[in-house]
Amino acid sequence: MLESNKDSLKLEAMKRVVGLIAKGKNASELFPAVVKNVASKNIELKKLVYVYLVRYAEEQQDLALLSISTFQRALKDPNQFIRGSALRVLSSIRVPIIVPIMMLAIKEAAADLSPYVRKTSAHAIQKLYSMDPDQKEQLIEVIEKLLKDKSTLVAGSVVMAFEEVCPDRIDLIHKNYRKLCNLLVDVEEWGQVVIISMLTRYARTQFTSPWKENNEKAFYDSDSEEKKDQTEAQPYIMDPDHRLLLRNTKPLLQSRNTAVVMSVAQLYWHLAPKHEVNIVTKSLVRLLRSHREVQYIVLQNIATMSIQRKGMFEPFMKSFYVRSTDATHIKTLKLEILTNLANEANISTILREFQTYVKSQDKAFAAATIQAIGRCATNISEVTDTCLNGLVLLLSNRDETVVAESVVVIKKLLQTQPTQHSEIIKHMAKLFDNITVSMARASILWLMGEYCERVPKIAPDVLRKMAKTFTAEEDIVKLQTVNLAAKLYLTNSKQTKLLTHYDIRDRTRFIRQLIVPNEKSGALNKYARRILLAPKPAPVLESAFKDRDRYQLGTLSHSLNTKATGYLELSDWPAVAPDQSVRNVEVIEPVQEWAPLVGKTKKPKSDKFYSDDEEEKEEERSKSSGSEDSSSSSSSSSSDGLFLSLCLKVYLLNLCLLRFIPVFPMSLQVTTPSFGPVKTYELLHHMTGKGLSAKYHFSRQPCLYQPSMVAVQVILTNSSDHSLEEIHIGDRSPASLNIHCFNTIERLEPEASVTVSMGIDFSDSTQAANFQLCTKEDQFSVSIQPAVGELLMPSTMTEQDFSKEQGKLLGMNETSATITMATANTSSQAISKQVLCAANVGVVSSSANNFHRFAGRTVSSRALVLVSLELKESSTALLTINTEKSVMASMLLRDLKQALAQAEFIKTINILFVCVLQVTTLLGLI
Repeated sequence: MLESNKDSLKLEAMKRVVGLIAKGKNASELFPAVVKNVASKNIELKKLVYVYLVRYAEEQQDLALLSISTFQRALKDPNQFIRGSALRVLSSIRVPIIVPIMMLAIKEAAADLSPYVRKTSAHAIQKLYSMDPDQKEQLIEVIEKLLKDKSTLVAGSVVMAFEEVCPDRIDLIHKNYRKLCNLLVDVEEWGQVVIISMLTRYARTQFTSPWKENNEKAFYDSDSEEKKDQTEAQPYIMDPDHRLLLRNTKPLLQSRNTAVVMSVAQLYWHLAPKHEVNIVTKSLVRLLRSHREVQYIVLQNIATMSIQRKGMFEPFMKSFYVRSTDATHIKTLKLEILTNLANEANISTILREFQTYVKSQDKAFAAATIQAIGRCATNISEVTDTCLNGLVLLLSNRDETVVAESVVVIKKLLQTQPTQHSEIIKHMAKLFDNITVSMARASILWLMGEYCERVPKIAPDVLRKMAKTFTAEEDIVKLQTVNLAAKLYLTNSKQTKLLTHYDIRDRTRFIRQLIVPNEKSGALNKYARRILLAPKPAPVLESAFKDRDRYQLGTLSHSLNTKATGYLELSDWPAVAPDQSVRNVEVIEPVQEWAPLVGKTKKPKSDKFYSDDEEEKEEERSKSSGSEDSSSSSSSSSSDGLFLSLCLKVYLLNLCLLRFIPVFPMSLQVTTPSFGPVKTYELLHHMTGKGLSAKYHFSRQPCLYQPSMVAVQVILTNSSDHSLEEIHIGDRSPASLNIHCFNTIERLEPEASVTVSMGIDFSDSTQAANFQLCTKEDQFSVSIQPAVGELLMPSTMTEQDFSKEQGKLLGMNETSATITMATANTSSQAISKQVLCAANVGVVSSSANNFHRFAGRTVSSRALVLVSLELKESSTALLTINTEKSVMASMLLRDLKQALAQAEFIKTINILFVCVLQVTTLLGLI
């Protein structure tokens, strides 16, 4: 079709090709046939050819260079789309030899009459700079020119280029500052994010701190009246340009784009006066209705804010209550925020929530809750005793994790008030025999030794019991036992037996020399009491988000709590504001222009927020407005305008989807084709499960819970006529099996289904994971056994790297077999489909048609797996697997061999079956 003489066939072919690209399929083999149509006079065909070339120009550089003269001519085309697309293709050919051509094209495009072409030139700036940083000075000249552009379409792109090429050139922003502030509300959303981030950094260098007034007042509150008068004589006056930025970003808190709202929130946090920061609270809380990925980032930022300003989020405390459907990392962040918000007024409510959380099946979350209770007890003295008593009750819990965490937290709390809690120490001593977790036992022994004088009768008895079980204890318990013996020796002169293990032995020898006087011990034993029984500072229980606001909110560095590559730090406020006259230019009103890629109407400015009630009412109005508008003839013109706007937005969306198809270098990444139908396996039949049925499949995505785990999706269905309650994972076999269980499903109604996620660490083995699927009344033994191909994840690799790695894995690391295949199934697509159905590997691009390569790594040990298929003749192929030591190559070879050889067999069976049906129908037997 691509080589046809008819434009209609070529256009249809290009639509199919671009559709394949959009689905992630590899269409690079069609490059020669596509590039022939680059000079077509059909505008629609030309657009699609350029879309294709942008995707594959870097991979097929030689062929693309042959058409470079065509691209240069297209830069003069009357159609703005063709000019812009030609520049995009030109900047996608990453060959140093064409740098001068690209620079000339960028300069010409920056002066183009079309804002779309000028926007494209801003995008090309970043590509050229990454390829040749020596062009920086010339590119800065182009950026300076584009920063003066009046179009809202260009603003976001040129600021992005500024941030990539010369983020330290603040002087380029001075003359454009007010224009950018005024254009901000009309810029497309991702442009808004970039501009707000840049203006936040700019403001921190150009304006004085708006927090200065509050600090001075706080300082002088306890001083003389005379000094107060001096302070009030010099009040803080906000720079008008500072106020302009705050005023023009405020309406964007209503944006439906979460990144825009988060950007405005961080701007207010870092730039606004303290009493104005509360303005962002409702908008941030509104974002918690989004996906959990968005929730995670928003909650991290709220956790940082809530440490310094509890009053901001206290009215919305219920929004941070943990739900049973929340993931563990979301639960932990909500718990962190609730702990930060705790005060004397709301602590009783928060502690009631915590009592529920401690009972959670999610052990990591339950342990985090116990730590939170400890922090509350430390920060709020009124509830210290209540929290301690509650933690002591948890020592009788059956779960070892809960007991261990409780003991550790109790130990920290007792260090703050040791004289008041001797009864608790006695109670812990009574429970000591029933506690099996090493850390918990060691903590109790430490408490006994530290406060042995307050429990003079109980401590020696605990030591006596420990002497009997000493050899069977963990090292950490043995060490604390020796410490207890030494401290008891100093307080009541009772000696203990010196015990074995070289760590314990060395400690014991040291302590013996320290506490038992002899000729060799010298004068050190005089200070034994001061050494062993020295007063120790109480541990500080504080939030993990303390001081995290040293990183700009909403950034990757803030999320990771470490400086990420490319992070630009916020400057400290200048003591004296720089000259504000540098920004004195004529204020430019936003240019209202039609551009094919905009299709956007200006939103009315409003200072109202989306509260819960307002948002629900708005949704109801939007639902009912459809029927009202359709029956109203007077609103036909506005409806037509709305319809046109919607059409333009849909058209824009389609173009953007094509435009932002990944333009990654094919030599640096694996093309991952779409998989066939997901294979679903039965986990529990509804007859066996008394109405509960379960099916599962491997999602073939990285596991969110732990990188070494395989992600599994489980579909639970209630086929009974009554509700099923408390569906959860019970015991597992073997006991050491590492499974991330799904959260308990409190209730599943009849005929209802729910999909849950699990993570299982198979340790690169096909051994089945056995566990119990439980309801409130019953327990059912189930098993998940993976095929070896599900224990892999796709790996990124070039053809050269593949050959290099394959050369390292010869001999015993190589397994091969000759298979017979039908000629019809030897195409690239057919082979890739069958291999990917059998194994979760990535496709490595190949320059030879008779070679097919796939690469992956095992999920657990990250061992390399290389699969190659060499077509020998029309019906035979050599299948080779090279693996590192931990992979079961023979099993993988068997599965791949069956998949590749069975494809034609299944097809033949289907054909035979159809033939039999036709014959029997003719005979009248059906």
